Amino acid sequence: MRRTTPKPSDDVRDRQVRAAQSVARTAAQEVRIIGGQWKRTPLPVPVAAGLRPTSSRVRETLFNWLGQDLSGWRVLDAFAGSGALGLEAASRGASAVLLERDAALVAALRTVVQRLKAAQVQVMQADALSWMARAGGANPSATATAQPFFDLVFLDPPFDEALFQPALTAAVRCVAPGGWIYVEAPQAMGDDATLGLRCHRQGHAGAVHFHLFQRVDATEASPASVP
Repeated sequence: MRRTTPKPSDDVRDRQVRAAQSVARTAAQEVRIIGGQWKRTPLPVPVAAGLRPTSSRVRETLFNWLGQDLSGWRVLDAFAGSGALGLEAASRGASAVLLERDAALVAALRTVVQRLKAAQVQVMQADALSWMARAGGANPSATATAQPFFDLVFLDPPFDEALFQPALTAAVRCVAPGGWIYVEAPQAMGDDATLGLRCHRQGHAGAVHFHLFQRVDATEASPASVP
């Protein structure tokens, strides 16, 4: 079970920084949407610290897990960056909110959304943790009917920042019961019974470990850790 830790040790922090640097060195400067109505559409990847778009290989695996048709889904891409994840979901029928705190990346995302005429995609300049905390605060219970409830939340924070546990904690209150949270991290993650998250599927590509969690009742989440 993944538990909250007070602060990463220097050794853990060093490993996170090295993983971020390794991924950044091989990051593409352009990616393409691989499925849906915008299939093969190129997405520019601006040069920005910590920006590492999710590869086509990983996105293909993820959407094989989720299914190819996301019509009617509400999706939150919390650390949008290039927008590869959120726009991939929107290409497959989902409505999407893309959060990004970097002004230059926000401008690039809005240009892409305008070019695609993607009326179902909203781009917001915001700190992901603060935004999710406010949004989740509006829905304190699983039975609440007020928005926002998302069917799927993408979490792909910078590897060199200790954001994974805070992001999961914030995201779980924004996702509908039975919904999904996708996380990329520099290490494997397991079920979190405290948050009521079960690791449904996981994989890795190079320095990136990717996970698909489902929100379940806390009693259903296994305490077992991922090896």
